Amino acid sequence: MRRPTRPEHPKAAIPGRVPAVLAAGCSVLLLALTACSGPSPSPASGAKNGDTPPRARAGAGTARLPVPRGDGSRVPYDFNGDGHRDLVLDDLVKAPEDSHGDDAGIGVVYGTGDPDRPLDPAVRQLLSARANAAKSGDTLPAAFDAEAACDLDRDGFSDLIVSTDPPYNGIGAPPVPLQILFGSPAGLTGKAVTVRIPQKARSGNDWPEQPVCGDFDGDGEADLAVTASAGRITFLHGPFTRAGAPRDAELLPDGGPYLYAPEPKADTDGDGYDDLVAAARPHAPGQAGKGTLLLGSAEGPVRPGGPYAFAAEKLPGAPLDVTGTTRTTLLSHGDHDGDRKPDTVVRTYRGERQDLVALYPAGTTDKPAVTFSTAVFLP
Repeated sequence: MRRPTRPEHPKAAIPGRVPAVLAAGCSVLLLALTACSGPSPSPASGAKNGDTPPRARAGAGTARLPVPRGDGSRVPYDFNGDGHRDLVLDDLVKAPEDSHGDDAGIGVVYGTGDPDRPLDPAVRQLLSARANAAKSGDTLPAAFDAEAACDLDRDGFSDLIVSTDPPYNGIGAPPVPLQILFGSPAGLTGKAVTVRIPQKARSGNDWPEQPVCGDFDGDGEADLAVTASAGRITFLHGPFTRAGAPRDAELLPDGGPYLYAPEPKADTDGDGYDDLVAAARPHAPGQAGKGTLLLGSAEGPVRPGGPYAFAAEKLPGAPLDVTGTTRTTLLSHGDHDGDRKPDTVVRTYRGERQDLVALYPAGTTDKPAVTFSTAVFLP
């Protein structure tokens, strides 16, 4: 029996409190250094993260701007429906005085539509278990981790699937730890709902986890694939209700303890059905890995597709100016600047208190368009 576990720091991204609404004009003195077109001054040599973007610096204390209200779109990871891809971040850096190392939550940075600066860390939301998670009985979860995103209720706003740690006494099947936080014109706000998995689609006493979004049955609706015991797959047909219930659900025979979307395209053979990769070991984005391809069909991801290999990728580093050993992880590949080409977003970090996120436009590795530290989410 496996319980939901916290990923190693940091988890690749693949979202709190509603930001304060501030006046948007450049005439407002408080926003002059973050919202206007001119570059801000270079940070002092002793700056915590050394994060100096090409156009503007975004560090802890950056003034928040309101989330633009959208009308809905079909763009992936577009939580406010304004047609621009947003970025989800787990394992945010911790404040130096945070002796307990508590997890701040999930951060969301919203897209702008500006091809020169497609993400604006001033337009952000912080999601937390206390503010946004559903209770299990009378208990709020302690864990609240982003897992996947897609428009599960087909309203034009991407929804976020998160994993939690509901209480479990070890008897019988554990509770479902997955929750959905629905997108809206204001982004990801309000309370999440627990994913409802019918008993007929569950097997054994393993925790349902590893959710993967995709249109596996080719009907144009987003589905979820989730792990079940003995290598089986819980297949949840979309669309989902706002109460977290799928249109239908079933148990598929062949899978694995870890599920992933193929890279870089979910539909590997172009037949109109998204595919799925089942693996025996965890896989980190951008790193080599092996699994088994399960091809989508009208019945879901059930057709054998043979062995599957994730290709290793050489990542550009975010220009984090610190001494000591650093690591760089891939956060996402996606079209943030609207040119229909996948940009690369990476995170370079040292320990739990220094990091830098960098967005490189497609085909570039030398100069990021945007850099910022997840310290922007600190109080």
